[in-house]
Amino acid sequence: MRQRRRAVKQVVATNSIARRRLHNQHLVSPTFTDAVEVVRALGAVQAQDYAGAKWAIAQRTKGLTDARIERAFASGAILRSHVLRPTWHFMLPEDARWMLELTAPRVRSAMAFYYRYHELDATVFRKSHAAIERALRDGDHLTRLELSAALARAGVVSSERLIGLLMQAELDRVIISGPRRGKQFTYALFDERVAATPAVDRDESLHDLTRRYFATRGPATVHDFAWWSGLTVADAKRGVESAASFLERETRDGDAHWHVPLPRTPRSKRVAHLLPNFDEYFVGFRDRSAIADRLRGVLADRRVDALMGHVVCVDGQIVGGWRRTLGKTAEVELRLFVRLTTPEHRLVRAAVERFGRFLQLPLRVLAAPTRPAKNSGPAPVSD
Repeated sequence: MRQRRRAVKQVVATNSIARRRLHNQHLVSPTFTDAVEVVRALGAVQAQDYAGAKWAIAQRTKGLTDARIERAFASGAILRSHVLRPTWHFMLPEDARWMLELTAPRVRSAMAFYYRYHELDATVFRKSHAAIERALRDGDHLTRLELSAALARAGVVSSERLIGLLMQAELDRVIISGPRRGKQFTYALFDERVAATPAVDRDESLHDLTRRYFATRGPATVHDFAWWSGLTVADAKRGVESAASFLERETRDGDAHWHVPLPRTPRSKRVAHLLPNFDEYFVGFRDRSAIADRLRGVLADRRVDALMGHVVCVDGQIVGGWRRTLGKTAEVELRLFVRLTTPEHRLVRAAVERFGRFLQLPLRVLAAPTRPAKNSGPAPVSD
């Protein structure tokens, strides 16, 4: 019985963290009206799944559509590049220079083995950068295939080398995203999409990134921040120290969690979300256990990360997964892992309908959710 009480207490504690993070991520009562506001608040939004990342932005706004976010991307109001970690993120032009300056060295370090294996060094990069700049000058926007042809003419590309050459050009602020051409992505010269700005001191950059992270992901640990930012734990600690007057500390299970104090307790409101893969609500943390309470006793803990594709969340807790098929109509397949109450089913259905409005497409649900439970209690928690 004592073990059971401890388990229940732990669930209450992690549920509290999940609800506060949900609020801080602007997923409870969104007030933003455009993509720029969302990306500015979050700092960066993971975006290797471009369609999913647009949906992630939309859920933090008051009804933004896919078409409006696409226009923001085409205009350069939001940009996409490799930053923080060796993966794509949305960021703002105003943040692109200092954010790359701060995090690019760590991305280069992560790519070091790839560079050595493919014999990519400073000499090769100078040659490839020059070829890319020639190809993109005068405002041209070229696809990866077109840049590959330009690099081939310069004698520096092979199919295996292309990824490394383009990533290094991003890290060195030679190129960044251009507008899409149909469904194809293009590259543009960095200086043509990003206005020149005064240099920002590294400590100031670290402070800004720290503040934005904990304002939108807290309560979170230093190790969570280090994972998300791609920085060292030592740098993450320095960032927290620099933002000490802005942050509050609380201890949970012996670990320090930092967060931005709220002027008032967030109003409780039941919500459900169809979160896309790599959504910042869960990918922004090294430890994701706080959002998996309802999976305890249903799925083994080791399988929680396997669900980190598209996930269905109710009140910030994962309850299942979902899959999308997009064409002239949108199809959503739901797979729930826990029993939901009738009100919870209605919340999930509302989340599905919101996805249809975002796409501005007719929508069909392929698989019905599991049968509603008779009570509103969570799935049993294993001791």
